[in-house]
Amino acid sequence: MRFYLALTFFSLFFLPVSGQSYPLVTNDSLLQQIWVEARYNEMSVSERLGQLFMVSVASDQTKESTDRITSLIRKQNIGGVIFSTGGPVRQAKLTNKYQAASKIPLLIGMDAEWGLSMRLDSTYAFPWNMTLGAITDNAVVEKVGQQIGKHAKRLGVHINFAPDVDININPKNPIIGNRSFGEDRDNVTEKGIAFMKGMHNAGILSSGKHFPGHGDTATDSHHALPIINFSRSRLDSIELYPYKKLIKEGLSSIMVAHLNVPSLETKENLPSSLSEQIISGLLKEEMDFNGLVFTDALNMKGVAKSGKDGDVELAAFMAGNDILLMPTEVAKAKEKLLMAYNKGDISEERLASSVKKILMAKYKVGLNRYRPIALENLYNDLNSLEDDLIYEEAIENAITVVKNNFYLMGIKKLENKKIAYVKFGDANSDPFINELNKYADVTQVNGKDIATLRQKLAAYNLIIIGFHKSNESPWKSYKFSTNELSWLKSIAAERSSNLILSVFAKPYALLDVDSYANIDGVVMAYQNSKLAQEKTAQLIFGAIPAKGVLPVTAHKDFPVNTNVQLKSLMRLGYSYPERVGLSSSKLADVDHLVQDGLDSLMYPGAQVLIARKGKVIYNKGFGKPTYNSKDHIAAENIYDLASMTKILATLPLIMKMEEEGKIALNDTFQDLVPEYADSELKDVTVLKALSHYGRLPAWIAFYIDTLDKNKKPSSEFYRNAPSKGFSFKVSDNLYLTDAYKDSIYNRIGRQSLKSNRYRYSDVGYYVMKKYIEDVYKKGMDELTDDFLYKPLGAFHTSYNPLKKFPKNLIVPSEIDKYYRYQTVQGYVHDMGAAMQGGVGGHAGLFSSANDVAKIMQMYLQGGFYGGTRFLEDRTIKKFNNCYFCDKHVRRGVGFDKPQLENSGPTCGCVSRKSFGHSGFTGTYTWADPEEEIVYVFLSNRTYPTASNTLLVKSGLRTRIQRAIYDAILN
Repeated sequence: MRFYLALTFFSLFFLPVSGQSYPLVTNDSLLQQIWVEARYNEMSVSERLGQLFMVSVASDQTKESTDRITSLIRKQNIGGVIFSTGGPVRQAKLTNKYQAASKIPLLIGMDAEWGLSMRLDSTYAFPWNMTLGAITDNAVVEKVGQQIGKHAKRLGVHINFAPDVDININPKNPIIGNRSFGEDRDNVTEKGIAFMKGMHNAGILSSGKHFPGHGDTATDSHHALPIINFSRSRLDSIELYPYKKLIKEGLSSIMVAHLNVPSLETKENLPSSLSEQIISGLLKEEMDFNGLVFTDALNMKGVAKSGKDGDVELAAFMAGNDILLMPTEVAKAKEKLLMAYNKGDISEERLASSVKKILMAKYKVGLNRYRPIALENLYNDLNSLEDDLIYEEAIENAITVVKNNFYLMGIKKLENKKIAYVKFGDANSDPFINELNKYADVTQVNGKDIATLRQKLAAYNLIIIGFHKSNESPWKSYKFSTNELSWLKSIAAERSSNLILSVFAKPYALLDVDSYANIDGVVMAYQNSKLAQEKTAQLIFGAIPAKGVLPVTAHKDFPVNTNVQLKSLMRLGYSYPERVGLSSSKLADVDHLVQDGLDSLMYPGAQVLIARKGKVIYNKGFGKPTYNSKDHIAAENIYDLASMTKILATLPLIMKMEEEGKIALNDTFQDLVPEYADSELKDVTVLKALSHYGRLPAWIAFYIDTLDKNKKPSSEFYRNAPSKGFSFKVSDNLYLTDAYKDSIYNRIGRQSLKSNRYRYSDVGYYVMKKYIEDVYKKGMDELTDDFLYKPLGAFHTSYNPLKKFPKNLIVPSEIDKYYRYQTVQGYVHDMGAAMQGGVGGHAGLFSSANDVAKIMQMYLQGGFYGGTRFLEDRTIKKFNNCYFCDKHVRRGVGFDKPQLENSGPTCGCVSRKSFGHSGFTGTYTWADPEEEIVYVFLSNRTYPTASNTLLVKSGLRTRIQRAIYDAILN
């Protein structure tokens, strides 16, 4: 027996050997020593031997099987239990039962490499090690390790058999693969240390595995004995390298694999788990490891063939292991150990060395003050928002772009893109296609054969293929099918379109693709989780940067460490409130307020969106399009924005014209419309008109003069079908005479100026529309589409939405009983805008909350969005300025601004730099540069009648705004 085995417990604390690390020693080491000695002295030799065994149980097993463990605890005094499959509540109950039956508290272990879900249902799955290996910021990996540790601790687990620090050099490795951090020894080591430290921070013991290295083999040790046939120098420089570093950093334990390593063990075919040369000689003496040494599972075929009836367990202990994991026959093995002890083959010092280390570990994890697991809130504690936040941060940092020809990603110039999505693989792809459609109009294209598919794809200039494989476990199939490889090659050969391949599987899937010459972009997402799919879509469109680095060689074109780093294009992303300093629990007040509005019949339905720091963190639909509708409001529904049109359509065009010198704030109406030179309006400036200080009338009811004596549309002005001279479609079966356009502007020119005070007015926007269209010789609908909505990716924003969208997507605004005498759905509610063919400067725009947020975010970012500068920052600041505050006019140029006194358009809690607008139909949006908040509220409070003013009177929209600001954490 080697000399080092005779080290006493006392020497573990006080032996002054330079460089030695004792990872099981606690800060209160003297108290720890007293407890360990007391427990050790209480036990008989048989009980001490029992501490060496950690047996396996699963909470989904029969009662007979789980009761067998209770018997082993009572009769054999086993030292620990390793849990396998089942559920967390069942496991917690069994743990409490087993601990109550044990004289010495049990050390509870689990394989939870990517969280408890590696073994248990109803628990959280964190990213696999291969995914974490792609992350350059090791602090993120440490967070993952710590959160997994928190879950383990909550469930009464004391040791997690992780991290796996195998260096996965062999792509055909059947058992490691995604469980490894990669093939680069330094990266594996760094990630292993970070993960380990995270678990230690949570109070959980770590276990490096599978010593001396299971990464470069094509054999699964569960079924046979793999051969690691490398020289000692190779093993030192690769396989053993992580262990040396982790030992120095305080690794709690090491699990020894069942491997045949000829350069380390001279006895032929002796598994490393039974090798004294490897365990006692190499690991404990040469590498100076003083933590716990576990065997890998002794029921695995890689070692079980080496003996029976306790022989394997005895050999494993004699080789230097401290804990015998998952033995096949505890009673027989213990009997063999006791015989060896009585014969003197196992000395008291040798037994004490292992048992006292085990007791030290138990003290370190708090078993000296054991408390049963609390069952209350267990599920919620193991599936929390904090888990999502950590997972999201990890996956954002992991997703790797390995090819990006032509700077294709993040995708820019959306106005020129016609995008198709093609699904490969057999797993769910809904989160990916849904997220892609938040940025552009992306069509899923299917075909029964490649010829059909290629024919359909010919209409598109950008194709995104998503390869989706099961995310259930890292051992699931990850390869392309033969058909998929053939189809990929065929699609890539069609060079009339660009091609992006997004892989939601392990990186080795890329190995089977012959050539990437015709594939322009390749994104490795590693997993097919919902968040991985969503974040990959966000990355493709430039909402988040690409930070990941390939942890393994995935193809001859993509060696280890391949990466293309991409910066964000400053498009809106989608995340959780806490990621941007808001409280999810406090934002629940928004739900309650909107629901109160529904219950109070303020509106049939609504959309509410909240974004902060460039991330949409709340986007919900409430209620229905009408009170009698069977459908529910969704994010895709489109609302009549009413006067929000002013800042979302007219104003951006005016600002662009100001930059181009086509208009100035001091220009007058007679400069814009020469026909007004002799009118009272001639000297009204653009500045005053857009600040609502131009002495203009609030509005003009143009439609009234077109009604007959029965207050119905007069046949003098209207037709039931389009005909020569009657092309302005006001609503279904109602067309206004073209001549009335001039009548509108003539009537405006005959208006008298009002008193010199603040007066909100639509009239100036009629004039702005005329001037804009006269200058560009195009309609505002076409101008805004080309300049803003298409390049921005606001594909659900439009005038006259029935030309682009199905009617059921558009929320009705009123049952009109005074002008059109029909349900107004898909046509602008505002009568004046309707009489202009649905395209007004003051009203007429339809959109979703998501699209409105994009435009407001563009403003918030100083005119920049999605890689495109739409407006100069100085221009937005010029227009977002209150020029007449001293005249008690709060407005900016076009933008509404916070109130100057007590009441007004906001909650009173926003900054003076903030801006926004509301709309008659029950809409509202506001942006605050200081808090980086965008808030959108869309409703159809005018349905079924515009006389319903409950929403306005209640101040609900600004009460929601107050709730948002109350939710700010930092």
